[in-house]
Amino acid sequence: MADMPTPCLAAEEFQRRLLNWFDLHGRHDLPWQSPRSAYRVWVSEIMLQQTQVTTVIPYFERFITRFPTIGDLANAPQDEVLHFWTGLGYYARARNLHKAAQVAVHEHSGELPCESVEALMALPGIGRSTAGAIIAQSTGQRAAILDGNVKRSLTRLHAIAGWPGKPAVERQLWSLAEYYTPETRLADFTQAMMDFGATLCKRSKPDCLVCPFDDVCRAYAQGEPQRFPESKPKKSLPQRETIMLMLSDREGRVWLEQRPPSGLWGGLWSLPQFECHGELNDWLEDNVAAPKRHAALPSFTHTFSHFRLTITPQPVSCDRLSGVRESGVWYDVNRPPELGLAAPVKALLSQLAPFALDPTPGPSR
Repeated sequence: MADMPTPCLAAEEFQRRLLNWFDLHGRHDLPWQSPRSAYRVWVSEIMLQQTQVTTVIPYFERFITRFPTIGDLANAPQDEVLHFWTGLGYYARARNLHKAAQVAVHEHSGELPCESVEALMALPGIGRSTAGAIIAQSTGQRAAILDGNVKRSLTRLHAIAGWPGKPAVERQLWSLAEYYTPETRLADFTQAMMDFGATLCKRSKPDCLVCPFDDVCRAYAQGEPQRFPESKPKKSLPQRETIMLMLSDREGRVWLEQRPPSGLWGGLWSLPQFECHGELNDWLEDNVAAPKRHAALPSFTHTFSHFRLTITPQPVSCDRLSGVRESGVWYDVNRPPELGLAAPVKALLSQLAPFALDPTPGPSR
């Protein structure tokens, strides 16, 4: 392991201290821990990417109740899968989860291929750390993880300079993760590594005074644990704008259209979007009989990882559509169908019960 920094402790001592801490302070009652199957661990790991445990728990419980097996997930319509994911964000995770379940059913007899990290990584949406977590927690085989919490902890313990997302820094961290991973108690050790970063070696205000590694932590010895890990070099986020058409019919239903399978909000249902009012007017002329336009609602901003989108909701009422459009549905806000909704669309629709053109402030994101 040429890339590995000098460890702060021998592997056995590191494991002993961490597991002793975990036995007293770790999380032992998470819903995916009992029963701890590969499928349940996998679903939880995908949900936990970019999302906190407290947020994930109710989503996980609803998801598993509806899709208790890989076969149930594989055989479900994508719309329904996205519906149960609505609100978690990063919807490519749900689409990949669905695709991977179908691969598991068709190519692996309805099971996750847990014989190796590489076999799991061949499935859509499963990276090296996720694969390691699934194997370690569900089979007890030795496999290392390196999620965001583990990166932060190892970076501080060893005072590793540089942003952890840089390949050279990440290689050092993987070397350390592999070095410290034991041969036994893999499920507990893996959960302990995640819990340690999430609840003690936190991003802000780490609890250094009660840390089992305070005597060997190099960032703490330097008196600046929060300097580590270094942040990703910032780039200004581009700004985009869109008009969302809130088209209602006489029954108060709202017209939604499904987004393309990939790209922004891929596969989700959304209000029709337009770059300018001229484009919106052309669409209304081509598709709506006698549209009645109302005052636009206040604009609001929805932030993505790579840009900010300013959304202006434009209410329009009509008697009917003038043409047949296969790509859309009339959405009844009083009896909503189980569709996956883009987050700002869900927020806008939640204000309508029944549909009303009351210009209340839009949601802030």
